[in-house]
Amino acid sequence: MLFAGALMLTSAPLRAQDFPPNKPVTLVVGFAAGGAADAAARLIAKKLGENIGQSVVVDNKAGAGGNIAHQFVANGPADGSMLLFGSIGPLTIAPHVMKVRYDPFKDLAPVSGGVNFPNVLVVNKALGVKTLAEFVALARKKPGSVDFASTGPGSASHLAGELFNQRAGISMVHVPYKGGAPAMQDLIGERVASYFSAPPTALPQVEAGRLVALATTGSNRPLYMPDIPTVAESGYPGFEALNWYAFVAPGKTPGPILDRWNREIVKALNDPGVKDALNKHGLTPQPTTRAELLDFMRKEDAKWSGIVRERKIVAE
Repeated sequence: MLFAGALMLTSAPLRAQDFPPNKPVTLVVGFAAGGAADAAARLIAKKLGENIGQSVVVDNKAGAGGNIAHQFVANGPADGSMLLFGSIGPLTIAPHVMKVRYDPFKDLAPVSGGVNFPNVLVVNKALGVKTLAEFVALARKKPGSVDFASTGPGSASHLAGELFNQRAGISMVHVPYKGGAPAMQDLIGERVASYFSAPPTALPQVEAGRLVALATTGSNRPLYMPDIPTVAESGYPGFEALNWYAFVAPGKTPGPILDRWNREIVKALNDPGVKDALNKHGLTPQPTTRAELLDFMRKEDAKWSGIVRERKIVAE
């Protein structure tokens, strides 16, 4: 009896660390199907499933800028059967802008970086500017008359605009929307002046001559936008405001399972076919160690919390 009891005690942790888990694996995405996050998640999930010999199903839980999905996974099973394609807003911005029912650094565990991409600052043609310098000059000439759209309070596009307000010493007015589609529609319709947009959404409009692209927000020019300068090289050294997605899991997931998922995700992100497909979507793979992701998240959290305090940003 004593031997049997000891066997049960020692085998329980081993079963808890089975990989892949003996149940369906879910990759939760906080945005609707069809967007950049969903497309990336499905590409990566397919390769993960092939590599581990078990389906990885994408579950879209859209709403509240991704916060609903993050709360869902924070309360999810900590056995390796659930991952989250987490994003910059809910992980490092929203907790400083509004009340959320999860702590990104306690209730969620970093697994690996996922993908990143810069925004591109686009303006409507009626504004009459063709360069970032002209845009800033206009904003300074008429304080409070130039506005910028975002996908909602606390979103990456919102904070990119606020960071630029700070660095350029201007006072663009924030106009929040419930997503990228209505923001883009109003920009094209000349009801809002500018928008720090995701490139896949903006570039077709730029190529069609409906919008003017002024600058991108990464540290380097993306390969698919070689002729558009960065904000940094346009007079604001060090400026960077990336969109990024990363893999996290419920906070109590055992370390060995997190380590195994890290290896599998890094392997998938380094796959030539996956890299090529992501690049075609304008997304740069960002595989990391667990420690590297945690360090990155802490730096992003400090950066954006500082902007939130300085600009006195609250949920609108």
